[in-house]
Amino acid sequence: MASAITHQVYIGIGSNVGNKRENFFEAVERVGKLPDTRVIKESSLYESEPLGDSKDWYVNGAIEIETKFKPEALLEKFKNIERAMGRKKVKKRWGARIIDLDILLYDLAVVKKKNLRIPHPEMPSRKFVLIPLSEIAPQVIHPELGVTISELLITVKDDKKIHLYHA
Repeated sequence: MASAITHQVYIGIGSNVGNKRENFFEAVERVGKLPDTRVIKESSLYESEPLGDSKDWYVNGAIEIETKFKPEALLEKFKNIERAMGRKKVKKRWGARIIDLDILLYDLAVVKKKNLRIPHPEMPSRKFVLIPLSEIAPQVIHPELGVTISELLITVKDDKKIHLYHA
């Protein structure tokens, strides 16, 4: 259900199947077409080494949106976009996926539900999330840790390779 108030939300987007760049931009376009939602900022695209036993590198980025959707409704919209783009239920954690939309931050909210955790619990330990997010939101404060996204990036302990993506 949409509320009357507009919320500032940061989304992490990743793909490691098919035309990863096209998948990213299609997801951004679909998010921007949601009712009462608009894309404010878009990061550069980054190519990152996969987690787990996946072989294919990811293309990752982040966007800032304004939306009237509450967190649970927004999550459901994102799941619908993922399914519409052909994402299958992933059995393996960090498995291959055509598209992945994660709510990283939602205003300064802290949400701890079975199916939804905001801020994203793994964000502080992942360069592939922090690098694009710090590009568009360096001074945004992590509501639980009380530090900026750029400060999190400086201290992240992640040795996975990541670089600007050039298609």
